[in-house]
Amino acid sequence: MSKGRSAAADNGPAGYEWEYARKKDDRTRWEKIKQGIWNSDSHEFLGRTAKSWGGILIFYVIFYGVLAVFFAICMKIWIGAIDERYPTWQLEESIIGTNPGMGFRPLPSSADEEYNNSEKLPEHGHNQIICHYDRPPQPNKVCAVDINSKAWGPCVEKEKYGFTSSSPCIFLKLNRIYGWVPEYYNDTKNLPSEMPESLKNHIRSINDTKELNTIWVSCYGEAPADRENVGPIQYYPRQGFPGYYYPYKNVEGYLSPLVAIHLQRPALHSLINIECRAWAKNILYKRSLHNREGSVHFELMID
Repeated sequence: MSKGRSAAADNGPAGYEWEYARKKDDRTRWEKIKQGIWNSDSHEFLGRTAKSWGGILIFYVIFYGVLAVFFAICMKIWIGAIDERYPTWQLEESIIGTNPGMGFRPLPSSADEEYNNSEKLPEHGHNQIICHYDRPPQPNKVCAVDINSKAWGPCVEKEKYGFTSSSPCIFLKLNRIYGWVPEYYNDTKNLPSEMPESLKNHIRSINDTKELNTIWVSCYGEAPADRENVGPIQYYPRQGFPGYYYPYKNVEGYLSPLVAIHLQRPALHSLINIECRAWAKNILYKRSLHNREGSVHFELMID
């Protein structure tokens, strides 16, 4: 017995204590692979019998079926709790908050399609009406934004928005916040000290007190060189966003009001940094490169 153990030890590690008792496997590598896939002796496929594979299949069908039903129930409850037109979290409770951001757009033909083509709107824009300060929208109606009227001056598609004459129009808008109501600077005797004098004079020149219910807009060059290069600026159709567009209630067909600034004689071949600010008591202003609030910054260069 000691001789058998000694012989096995001399030949290195082995699967059997008595090597001569192990049955020699004469199969080729390809035969081993084929038998690993299908063993005709034990009727096993990939190491499992049909009964074993059937049990696994039934288990996973039931397991994923239960998961699918559970997921569908959760989705049904979640969708049922959400109103498509009425956000669950509003104003201070929402992530957006109560300070609307400001944006701009050059309004190429691809960007202003909703404003120019009412066919793109729900009900083809039939619920849009012409509003005024003494004629706010009725329930389930929205105020129209006609960007092709004469009130927009050269800032219309027919005039190529002034770009062909080196006096471009830039369109400004406020981001929508459901239920947000602006607090206007409508007291001509109590205007903020940091408000530009030109805007103060414009507000004081308005005779109709209802028109003072406006979110005012002012644009200017950021640096002294920018203020010199930007030239005169004209606002269309008025220098602010009318209050009758607010609050936003997600009514179908609603279009955000726009203000077009017409840069009448900007300097050529110069990079001009321009800032536009929205003025309302509850629009916070923060001039920051990374976290700007209450205003928008853009750069302009005309060759």
